[in-house]
Amino acid sequence: MKKIGRYFKECFLEMKKVSWPSRQVVVKSTWVVIISAIIFAVVLGLVDTLLGLGLDLIF
Repeated sequence: MKKIGRYFKECFLEMKKVSWPSRQVVVKSTWVVIISAIIFAVVLGLVDTLLGLGLDLIF
């Protein structure tokens, strides 16, 4: 039991040392991820559609 308690105490102490980003940085980073995911989904959907149309023409 002592090892578990020491583990959590050390984890807590390490988490106090972490340099957390500001709310503004997190919000901007989140928007970058969301926009990137949307762009990737649109491009992938277009490629899928074009390949499907191309295969329909061939077969």
